[in-house]
Amino acid sequence: MSAVVGDETPSLRATLLNDLAVMIANVESARPIRVAVDGRTASGKTTLANELASCLAAKGRDVIRTSIDGFHRPRAERYARGRHSAEGYYYDARDLPAINALLLSPLGPGGDGWYRTASFDLDSDQPVEQDLQIAAADAILIVDGTFLQRPELRDGWDLAIFVETSEHVSEQRGIDRDAGHLGGAEVTRQLYADRYRPAFDLYQRLCAPASAADAIFNNDNFEQPALRVRGDGRLSAVSRSL
Repeated sequence: MSAVVGDETPSLRATLLNDLAVMIANVESARPIRVAVDGRTASGKTTLANELASCLAAKGRDVIRTSIDGFHRPRAERYARGRHSAEGYYYDARDLPAINALLLSPLGPGGDGWYRTASFDLDSDQPVEQDLQIAAADAILIVDGTFLQRPELRDGWDLAIFVETSEHVSEQRGIDRDAGHLGGAEVTRQLYADRYRPAFDLYQRLCAPASAADAIFNNDNFEQPALRVRGDGRLSAVSRSL
């Protein structure tokens, strides 16, 4: 299913990314397809979402690319239960009504197609006012972030991809990535132990995101990923026809 350029055989990751992009592109829809890229903190969601966006753009599709991180709530609200609170991270971090009203609903059934990709700037801790943009009818929206399949958002997605990583791998990636701006490796490790890990455990108990996703992309090893497509999901019929 993946093209070979010259004599170079594509990597397993490139092959699986292409396969997943083809499945997404072949889903029939009279309006934009809204794709969630969900998973643990530091599982590689942003990287995978960017790779998928590039694959789909190379196939000529109009891609709308953003992150749930553009829909944070103010710092005072995010940390009202404490900087290390897992419940605060799950319940208070993101402005869920804003992502529905500004992005998911306009691109969904009955929506007018006029959308915004962010409502809040995390660095300045201030709301942002974006100009409205109009989506092409065959556009594909790709949003990465944590907790995307929670009940408040679940009906807003046409497809959900769960980025699967082990707790240890994702936390080590997160510590390596975040230590520089969170105060060092040990401070970051404690933040993952107190806030991010138990918040994801809460999400798993409440929402079973891997079981509900249309596809699972195992990302423990970037060079040796694995792709599983749910047998009764929207991608399954497409995958069987490829």
